[in-house]
Amino acid sequence: MAVTEQSQASEFPPVLQRPSKGFRWIFGLLAVLLVLCTGGAYFLTRIETFAEAAPAHEVVPPTLGLSTEDRDALLGIQSRQQKTADEIVELNRNVGAQQAELKRILDQIATLTQRIEELQNAAPVASPAPAASSPPVRTTSKPAKRDVRPSKPQGPVSVGGAPLTAEPSTEQR
Repeated sequence: MAVTEQSQASEFPPVLQRPSKGFRWIFGLLAVLLVLCTGGAYFLTRIETFAEAAPAHEVVPPTLGLSTEDRDALLGIQSRQQKTADEIVELNRNVGAQQAELKRILDQIATLTQRIEELQNAAPVASPAPAASSPPVRTTSKPAKRDVRPSKPQGPVSVGGAPLTAEPSTEQR
């Protein structure tokens, strides 16, 4: 009779009739893990802001304990850093201007290439019409003419190409 009462009270096994304590722990652990993951994702998206803000708030070490030579050296380094930063900004501007100029030139090249292609495509269409209306042309081959060159002078020749005069003989003196 106890078995029939139990089956009538619930069709689920006894393990599933009441929530277990282990299920509560797993649910709580998942909730904590979800909160930590959300916080980590928020921090990772904002890390750039934290990284940029940190150098802005750096405190320059006090120069009270430094000698005058060290202070002068520190000021020289700071001025060179500022000068370098200004040069980098100027270089970035120049690079941007060069990139804009390069883009403009590339656009011009693309336009010219397109025009050339249009002209090349239009040229074959126009050329067959005049060729068809003209009478057929006979092609006859003519004998090739030989190139006649003057003969080379006999005897000694100077480097410049002029013929050398013969040496006077000893008898003529």
